[in-house]
This record gives sequence, structure tokens and C-alpha cells, in this order.
Amino acid sequence: MELGRLSTDALASFAAFADRLNFTRAAEDLHISQPALHVKIRKLAETVGRPLYTRHGRRIALTPAGEAVARLARELDARVTAFLADLDGTAASRLPVLAAGEGAYLYLLGDAVRHGVRLINGDRARTLTAVRTGRADLGVAVLDVLPADLATVPLDAYPQALAVPADHPLAARTTLALADLAGASLVVPPPAGPHRIALERALRAAAVPWTAAVEAEGWPLLLHFVSLRAGLAVVNGCVVPPPGVVLREITDLPAVPYYAVHLPGRDTDPLVAGLLTRIRAALSTGSPPCTSRSPSTSTPPPRPSGIC
Repeated sequence: MELGRLSTDALASFAAFADRLNFTRAAEDLHISQPALHVKIRKLAETVGRPLYTRHGRRIALTPAGEAVARLARELDARVTAFLADLDGTAASRLPVLAAGEGAYLYLLGDAVRHGVRLINGDRARTLTAVRTGRADLGVAVLDVLPADLATVPLDAYPQALAVPADHPLAARTTLALADLAGASLVVPPPAGPHRIALERALRAAAVPWTAAVEAEGWPLLLHFVSLRAGLAVVNGCVVPPPGVVLREITDLPAVPYYAVHLPGRDTDPLVAGLLTRIRAALSTGSPPCTSRSPSTSTPPPRPSGIC
């Protein structure tokens, strides 16, 4: 690769594309045409000598090379910003950026994100991509497999629980086992989601028959359908049920571990360290609405892996 051929304009354009993973929206952000953006990214990929993204149907994902290029683009932008600020005799500063999913923001992070933090909302895959590309300084996600290319910091673990109407027969129990779900009609996420995959695997291993009542995305919607008596739902024990719905821990399902993730070598970076301090303080003071519990003895520890 000829590094001299790397265009700063193309790098900046690719960083905008990496944020959106959508050519139309990225082109609008850059105030250029979509064909022009396609050309910039194609030429950048030719210079790098590797594909920068893959397309699966309508879904676009960055390749490892694409993540590295996006990270380089943001590092260069930060250096230029710091250089210009130094010339002007001013201090270069920015707010820390945190990426996390809906559940983490609603039920885990509490006051840690109230002031002085830029927020990115996305599922686990998008959270990890935001950290890998340098878009986010820190990410928070549930990880059952630890990514080998990122530094991981355990935050807390929560049991999995069955959400049931308060007058349901299972609500009279303090804890449940998977076998108690036999024949249940469940509100579940779409089939491709990690929670759905893990739940189906556990129910199949326990030989528990069940049926899907409704497919819905996000804890609030799953809990809403439970409150409407459309079915029962297995949820993260960290969630707060709506009125009329109670949670009962399922003892033979593994606890759900939350981790903070950041790029290697940024442990002492004030932006990363400051965010971690705020999150730990929120967890220790109980400002998140959920209460952690010790993981079940059957909970397998997360495995280091390059696959997320």
C-alpha cells in the first residue's frame, strides 16, 4: 500500500460512512452525492488493498480493515484538532463518548450518563464496532464471549428471570427452573438475536417444549406484551417490570455479565478512566434501578475469542 496516496478527504468520508453504515445517510451528512461517496470509498479500498465493508442483504458491516481505517481517520482528526488548538493557544477538549444498548441505558447506567457524555445507542455488534473504529471511547454490553482485540472490564452480572403477570400461578414461586416453562407461550426477540439464540439453545438442552406468542425487540416491548397477557418472557434480571408484572429468577440459566470495553492501551486515558469511574460509582451507589446478584454456579465464564 502506498501511504502517500491515502487522501485525508477520503478518510474523513469513510469515517462518516462508518458512523452510519448507510451510504444515503452518510452522503447527506457530507453534503455530497451517493455516487461520489461510493467512488471515494472504492478508491480508498483500492489504496488499502482490502475490502472495507461487507454487505449481507441490506445490512452493511465493516471488515477488520474497515474498522482499522475508520479508527485511523478519527485519530488523524483528533491530532489535527489538537494541533490547531495548540496554534491558537487554546486547550483541545471533547466530551467522552459512550456506546451501549437500550437495556444498559435504561436499567444499568443510571446517572453515569446524565451530564457531560456523548451517547451512542446500538446493539452489541454496533457497540463493539463503535469502540473498534474509535467512534466511542468506551462501550458497555453483555458479553458471553470476550473479544480478543479489545480490553474488557467486568462491571456486574444479573440473573435471568421470567416476567409473568402478578396473578399468574408461577408468580407465587420465589425462583423457577427451566422445566417450569414447559408448554409456555413466550414473548421472544427475533430469531437472529443473541438472546433468542441462547434461550432456544437452553430450552432445547433441557427438553422444554414451548411456543412463540409474539416476537418483539427490546426489553420494554417484551415486558409490555407480558403486561397485555400475550405471553411470558425471559428477560435480564436487571430490567424493571411494569405495574402488574413480576420477575422470578430462573436458577438454571446463566447470569448475564455486563462488561465495559475499550481499545487496548487506553486504560489510563482520562476519557476512558473518567467514564469507568462514573459507571462504577453509579453501580456501587445503586443509582441504576436494577440490583445485581451472584452468578449461578452453573454460569460458565466468558471465553476469550476473536469472534463476538
